[in-house]
Amino acid sequence: MTSPDLAARQRSLERIARVARAMDTRFVLPGGFRLGWDGIIGLIPGVGDSIGLAVSGWMILEAHRLGAGRGTLARMVGNAAVDWALGSVPVLGDIFDIAFKSHRRNLALLQREFGAQARPADG
Repeated sequence: MTSPDLAARQRSLERIARVARAMDTRFVLPGGFRLGWDGIIGLIPGVGDSIGLAVSGWMILEAHRLGAGRGTLARMVGNAAVDWALGSVPVLGDIFDIAFKSHRRNLALLQREFGAQARPADG
């Protein structure tokens, strides 16, 4: 891969890391517990978890475009599906959604896949 390709991959991975942080760990609650937009949006009945799934879909498409392997992509799809299915359950699903942090899990998969190219997002 040429240097510009590596730079473009790095920018994409950094963008994915920023989105994962915003979705899963953007806000710090008392006691240090972190909450993101996914947990807040997930409270909207009927559509909240589907919005989170759409963001996960974007992350998975980006991972595919960057050349992530089939195993990594399959695990990312699995994380997104579990988050959507269990997060859709009223009340208990909202608690699960806040704790599971599927976007951060998928970011970690990409960090393992691409090694040092994926810098972790703070939080």
